[in-house]
Amino acid sequence: MTNTNGKVAKLSFFDVTSLVIGAIIGADIYVASSFGAKSLGPFSLVVWVIAGIIALVIALCFAECASLVPKVGGPYAYARKAWGPFAGFMVGWSLWFAEWISLAVFPIAFTRYVMFLIPNLSFCWQVLIKALFVTFLAATNIIGVKAAGRTNDVLTVLKLAPLVFFAVTGVAWMALNLGVVSANFTPFAPYGLNGFGGTLILIFWAYAGFELSTIPAEEIDKPTKTIPRAIVLGIALVIVFYLTTNTVLFGVRNWTLLATDTAPLSAATTSMLSSNALLAAGAGSLVTVGALISISGSDESGMIGTTRLSFALAADGLFPKVFAKIHPKFNTPYASILVVSVTAFAASLIGNLGLLISVSVFFLAIAYLATCASIFWFRKGDLMPVEQRMKRHLVIPALGILFSVYLIVQCTPPQIAIGGILLAVGVPIYIWYSPRKELTELKNQLLSPRETQKKIHDQEHVFIAHAFCHLKNAYRKLRHRQS
Repeated sequence: MTNTNGKVAKLSFFDVTSLVIGAIIGADIYVASSFGAKSLGPFSLVVWVIAGIIALVIALCFAECASLVPKVGGPYAYARKAWGPFAGFMVGWSLWFAEWISLAVFPIAFTRYVMFLIPNLSFCWQVLIKALFVTFLAATNIIGVKAAGRTNDVLTVLKLAPLVFFAVTGVAWMALNLGVVSANFTPFAPYGLNGFGGTLILIFWAYAGFELSTIPAEEIDKPTKTIPRAIVLGIALVIVFYLTTNTVLFGVRNWTLLATDTAPLSAATTSMLSSNALLAAGAGSLVTVGALISISGSDESGMIGTTRLSFALAADGLFPKVFAKIHPKFNTPYASILVVSVTAFAASLIGNLGLLISVSVFFLAIAYLATCASIFWFRKGDLMPVEQRMKRHLVIPALGILFSVYLIVQCTPPQIAIGGILLAVGVPIYIWYSPRKELTELKNQLLSPRETQKKIHDQEHVFIAHAFCHLKNAYRKLRHRQS
């Protein structure tokens, strides 16, 4: 990213906002859209807002850490800097599991939407679809084929068009059917609030990813002002997007039906156009195809993030060297991709959607807790000037710690037990690999300006962030013409 003078251009407010949006919004809305219908009914819309506020607070903590410790690895790097290699490894191990488990969610979601088009698939066919899905993504990641330019624009349209169609059609349908909408939202909390904590865990997963938007502050123009404002605006736009989609969903389709829907957006689209069988089938298929494309793209992005974290751990000598092996022809971490793909496929066969997402949030919350807590440690040290330290309040990191702990304790005892066992497995792995030497060449590669720019470019071209990027460029061209 260079300007007309050939110098590296600083990321603007619009750029960082786009990064935040791109890091959060993917296919999660297709997966998590009806979460809460079974336990809270329409009141789950409030939970979408609360989950967004929690994500906002923790994201601000990540922004401060990124400005103080501009290193690859995110929470892993922060914990390592604050409390040493073992703490860093355990946090990195936790984050790796969170990202890996998320990869197992998407084959399940993909198969569910396929079954909307082809109902009553046998178990064997479902396994085959998951296997083909994972194999395709592993192959594309190893070969390194990336959609670019106009191709990426087309993919973005294919992802966004069904959601825009769903929202616009849904709002129009709701305006013409106010009586049905009123009935669907009455009562607003039919099951009370007993399921609040469990629902918050599932819905919060849709906001996960903001931790990937943190980049070194020196890449950003006026970082102390730009980063917090961009995070607030970016997550606010995500909350509006999620809330709009779910309001239409609950307005069109009663929560008792949503509780059993495996492809909620497709089912709601078909429901609102049920007066015309042909139109309903076509519109339902359109949304389903959009879901399949989006889920594939999100899983691919998640695989990139997981393998990148594996790189960081292996570079510090804390992971097997196999995770650092690069394909001689395609220059991609093929061994890491294969390991992640095979194990994620196995997890998709064993676990159900709710269990996988809850355990993933459990691991994420541990990484979030360490990140928020590390701020107190950094402020005691010499990373921040005294005068700047006095201006910073501790309310945000304290709230981040409280929110992270709340997410952990809201998991069920079996989910916490699974998470605890998997965390414990990391201890002997650390003991075995901790004496190993760092892979200096690999670390230099990961920390290079070229890798940072590549990460920024990839993140700006994800889902809704790509459309936002076009708006940003159009705005800049308009300002240039006026000047």
